Amino acid sequence: MGNQQPTVLTSEVRRQKQQALMIELVERKIRARAQQIYEERGHVDGFDVADWVQAESEVLEKSILAPLYRRSRQPRQSEELSCGALAGLTTSDAVVAESRT
Repeated sequence: MGNQQPTVLTSEVRRQKQQALMIELVERKIRARAQQIYEERGHVDGFDVADWVQAESEVLEKSILAPLYRRSRQPRQSEELSCGALAGLTTSDAVVAESRT
């Protein structure tokens, strides 16, 4: 029975690494789409948040990994929603939270 612990740990670590890679893949797609939006607008600065929100929305709408990505961006339940906790949210969540205050 002592031999099962490393297997459980190994599979849990493997699962966490796989999830991290999937989240990174989604972030890369969002980043690439935001860059494309910026370029389509003619490289006009000052719209980085809007570009990210639009890109995030478009990518997540089409992604099977959207729930995993969103969960990774939510603050831990033990944290209260504050300026510090906003750092862990997606840009669109932060914009919504800011508009409510």
